[in-house]
Amino acid sequence: MTGLYTTALEAQQLCESQGWSFCIIGGVAVQRWGEPRQTRDVDLTLLSGFGGEEKIIEVWLRNHRFRPPGSMGMALTSRVLLLVDRRGTPVDVALGGIDFERRSIQRSSLWKIPDGALRTCSAEDLLVHKVFAGREQDWVDVRGILARQKGKLDLALVRCELKPLLELQEQPDKLARLEQKIRENDRPFTTIPPSPLKP
Repeated sequence: MTGLYTTALEAQQLCESQGWSFCIIGGVAVQRWGEPRQTRDVDLTLLSGFGGEEKIIEVWLRNHRFRPPGSMGMALTSRVLLLVDRRGTPVDVALGGIDFERRSIQRSSLWKIPDGALRTCSAEDLLVHKVFAGREQDWVDVRGILARQKGKLDLALVRCELKPLLELQEQPDKLARLEQKIRENDRPFTTIPPSPLKP
């Protein structure tokens, strides 16, 4: 993970040098809030607003390059930069502009790592990102976040942020799946009595 954290720190330094509002999401944030796992890329949300995206992309391309299928056209259309740094580490930059992304960045905080501190999204906002994405690995991460942060999460905030996003996505069933995961996480552990000793 050392090389990945170096890439994340460099991406963070670039954002800070430009005065951009941002936070790290994805697998790196999972290391902080969920069940640690192998991850090979750095994901972050950068609050770009609407209208100045091309200039932001040009700054990233000074020290990064697009990786397939990334391109300027795709980045402007999808609002996601698929990049790779000088070491070959993938970096995905979401050009944020909606209210949730703005609030998520406002709620972000620093996480100490051996060589510095990374600004990541909150555990609650990571849950929102994971449920919205909804891939199988995302649901594995959801379970890990719920388990590791049990009793510490503002689940009302998660539900409040998720509901309008899932309505736009037209996938409200994801909220029901999250509620199921929450119920499963709240179940008490069952103690299995020892087998009686045979004489």
